[in-house]
Amino acid sequence: MSRDQNAGRIQSVRIDKSTFEKLEDFKYLGTNLTSQNSIAEEIKSRLRSGNASCHSVQNILSSRLLSKNLKIKIYRIIILPIVLYGCETWSLTLQEERKLRVFENIVLRRVFGPRSEEVTGEWRKLHNEELNDLYSSPNIVRVIKSR
Repeated sequence: MSRDQNAGRIQSVRIDKSTFEKLEDFKYLGTNLTSQNSIAEEIKSRLRSGNASCHSVQNILSSRLLSKNLKIKIYRIIILPIVLYGCETWSLTLQEERKLRVFENIVLRRVFGPRSEEVTGEWRKLHNEELNDLYSSPNIVRVIKSR
């Protein structure tokens, strides 16, 4: 069939008695696969799932009763595997790396909480450099690249 004859029609392949339609994207083993081999949608989906899991343990992460080490373990055991599922096949762009770092920094800010200024006594959010100093493990992008 030429392109003109196929314009506007759904493409399909017939094998024996089964017919398979061409899809733009589909979910296979929990991973979104696209016809363009773009992982941007997969990363968005993983970050949405990570946000949902983070929201489900939000009270634990912001609790003052638990130690920071226990909160970090919860992040590594519960949230990080959800975000990193299938990351072995990802080739990251700078924009995607930035999105992943932003996600991780949001979670770490919730874990470590705000800081009090020594001079003014006002509370403020932690800066990225302070988060890197407090979180001794490799950041999320390094973990992905190492896998």
